[in-house]
Amino acid sequence: MRLNLRQIEVFRAIMVTGSISGAAKLLNVSQPAVSRLLSYVEQRLRLTLFERIKGRLYPTPEARRLLEEVNVVYQSVQRVNEVAEDLIQHRASHLRIGCSLNLGQSLLPLVIAAFARDFPDVRVILHTTSPNLVIQALLTQQIELGVAYMPASHPNLCEERLYENCIVAAMPADHPLAARERLQVADLAGEAFIGYSSDIPFGDLVGQLFDSAEHSPEPRIEVQQVHVACALVEAGLGIALVDEQTVAHGTWQRLITRPLEQTISAPVQVFHRLYEPLSRTAQAFVGTLRAFRDQRF
Repeated sequence: MRLNLRQIEVFRAIMVTGSISGAAKLLNVSQPAVSRLLSYVEQRLRLTLFERIKGRLYPTPEARRLLEEVNVVYQSVQRVNEVAEDLIQHRASHLRIGCSLNLGQSLLPLVIAAFARDFPDVRVILHTTSPNLVIQALLTQQIELGVAYMPASHPNLCEERLYENCIVAAMPADHPLAARERLQVADLAGEAFIGYSSDIPFGDLVGQLFDSAEHSPEPRIEVQQVHVACALVEAGLGIALVDEQTVAHGTWQRLITRPLEQTISAPVQVFHRLYEPLSRTAQAFVGTLRAFRDQRF
């Protein structure tokens, strides 16, 4: 083994602080000890990790590349320490959940609040990120459950559909189209429209809806998340297509929604690893998700 954890820790401390003295303070050791260990690491790796220019250290490209992998190790060590801390503090259990950004500001806070009332001793750790990264976090065991809209299944994950979650049109309450009960996609063609980037799953879904319409709107503004589109609608900047769950559980009081004649769904699903049994805590959270769904609909 070329490097042990202590050597990795010293290397990372130098990279983070930018100096031998800073690393020594961070690790609460002497500067000569850090210098000796750095020299030993460079000799062992047969790599120059830092250039010494006018008394300062400058990391080489090799050092920057090594830091990417070291950070992965460091995060894993942090997880070990978190588990140890849970055991020391006699915490009953913890649950790591990943969800898409939109659901992290709408549905998930309400579900977690209901779960916390029934399981007050469980520590919930919520990661909000893109749906693709939620799946990656599941596969690398960084989280136990994922809640998101995903357009395709993964062979190593089990999924359960929670909500159909249709796409609807969101607009200010005083907008002329608000007088109609239902809208056509073509009705939006002449309106100021807030759209989505095509490289995100929801943007791709909206694109599919436009493909089936004779006339579709041209975006005046383009965003990455549905909750940002809702905020822009409230600000009076136009109409947006959004999913029902984000609007139903959001805090936007000055917008209304209208269903579309020809719509498409962005189903909200809960995911977990296929070949690994769920913990009792995770099973309880899935039960809360189902109960919340049944109460709302």
